[in-house]
Amino acid sequence: MNISFANYWIHDLSPFLWQFPEPYSNFGPGGIRWYGIAYLMGFLVAASLLKLAWKKGKSPYNQEQIMNLMTFQIVGVLLGGRVGYAILYSFEKFSTDPFIIFRVWEGGMSSHGGFLGVFIATLIYARISKQSPYPIGDLIVFIVPPGIFFGRIANFINGELWGRKTDLVWGVLFPKAPDFALQIARHPSQIYAAILEGVLPFIYIQYRFWFTKVLQKPGLLTCEFLCVYAVGRIINEFFREPDATLILGMTRGQFYSIFLLLAALILFTFARRISHNKKVI
Repeated sequence: MNISFANYWIHDLSPFLWQFPEPYSNFGPGGIRWYGIAYLMGFLVAASLLKLAWKKGKSPYNQEQIMNLMTFQIVGVLLGGRVGYAILYSFEKFSTDPFIIFRVWEGGMSSHGGFLGVFIATLIYARISKQSPYPIGDLIVFIVPPGIFFGRIANFINGELWGRKTDLVWGVLFPKAPDFALQIARHPSQIYAAILEGVLPFIYIQYRFWFTKVLQKPGLLTCEFLCVYAVGRIINEFFREPDATLILGMTRGQFYSIFLLLAALILFTFARRISHNKKVI
């Protein structure tokens, strides 16, 4: 039963789907965490979308090729997200204890680092398979939003990355927040992020993918996704409590998102030069 006071809900969700019994609960991840389930769900939905796209003639990748592509992307997002967090958000701690990269159960994944990891993985996959990276990128952004959505929901379940102070009726009291004892409610910015960074980009990209001819211009869908995500992230950062020092008066999420917009512009410039008739396979 949920406990509440001051008319606000106290966050009391467990980060575990199933926790190891004593004395193993302090070993490694301590059990099966919702955060891990979120990643698993993201990968499963991504594979299902790629399979559906192949059946509908919107993708050249069959079941075997989907698995190959997904393997590269999974490695890219996990390594990129973890290394990105260590460097972009916790560099001081990383510089003295580089092994924090391997202690994933302690939390800490950077979406911007994940994007960079996926970008590098896509380039490597394109080179190995002798394909153009532009149409591959379009397929990747087609499957990315659900994973972002599940990840943000997991952030909420974990009670982390809470929002700024608020007196709105849907404010939440997060026990991990430093002012919890003062009964100060905060924005459930994780839910906002799930919508702005996951749901809305998903709707937009799905519409463009299925009902327009955007795929005839390889790279364009990737540019659009980067812009939609970056704008949503920048907006959400106004409600999210900064979890690191500001850069030029901006939160790190806002500052790094500017580079996503720049990357979209650069990609668009290069994508315009390629032949629209170039085959993916």
